[in-house]
Amino acid sequence: MELRQLEYFVAVAHERSFTLAARRLHVVQSAVSAAIAALERDLKVTLFERSAQRVVLTEAGTAFLPEALAVMDAVQGARDVVDELGSGMRGSVRVGLLPGLGLIDLPAAAGEFRRRYPNVELQLRVDAEGSAGVIVALRNGDIDVGFLGIAAGSVPRELTAWELLRVPQVLAVPVGHRLARRRTVTLADLADEAFVDFPPGFGTRTLIDQRFEAAGLSRHVVVEALGIENGVQFVAHGVGLGVLPGYAVAGVDAIRVVPIKDESFQWSLYMATLKKRKPTAALRALLGLVSTHLRQPPGTELGEDVSQQK
Repeated sequence: MELRQLEYFVAVAHERSFTLAARRLHVVQSAVSAAIAALERDLKVTLFERSAQRVVLTEAGTAFLPEALAVMDAVQGARDVVDELGSGMRGSVRVGLLPGLGLIDLPAAAGEFRRRYPNVELQLRVDAEGSAGVIVALRNGDIDVGFLGIAAGSVPRELTAWELLRVPQVLAVPVGHRLARRRTVTLADLADEAFVDFPPGFGTRTLIDQRFEAAGLSRHVVVEALGIENGVQFVAHGVGLGVLPGYAVAGVDAIRVVPIKDESFQWSLYMATLKKRKPTAALRALLGLVSTHLRQPPGTELGEDVSQQK
């Protein structure tokens, strides 16, 4: 097994295409195909299912990918040691973001990172499927680190996560709604109401759906908002109720906050990596920088300073 074969395997796994992998690696496609074939012979397994329409990982390929990434990370770590003694930090960091993530000043963090580490390629991408999409991208090795907005303690076991903020949520009710003058409500009071929420896959949507299902209740979501601010606007215009961060609706005249009896919908903002992958020097630098660009709105709490092994 050669390092080049692992590099080609990871590229094909990421691109889902031999042609695109070859383009990314700046080699001819036949070289990629030959390297993958040799690797499969060496391992005595088929790593990819190939057809004219698609290239997908087999079960063996899926199991092998995290191990290949770990080897590549170890090699990069060795290069980092040499680079730090010579021409400075190099490499790349691919970051998975959540839509409408306003709790971190990402433009400022990205700008400072580029100024400090000009030889590191920083790639930021928003995952339209929310936290669920970020988790899949981490598992597949498509990103190196990702942001998750999920219930505390629900980080998948194969990830290492750093809790950045804890964000309490409240029931946001349009001022003209029949529940706006109530002192408290129960989940049962909300069963027939129209809701503004986020698409399936978003951590907060999962949290709220699970609470209603546990109570034997269903919920009618009429709007799947693009982000927190977008959700607030829909509620303010009377489209539906929303379970939203308290800081986001504070001071909005068109919205009343009504406590839900015996329920808490607090979620946490995490940065997460795959446990099997050793963070590179560039990734460690980014992790340290993000904490200095957190926006902590009133009512939120800073997360724990230590990494949480899940």
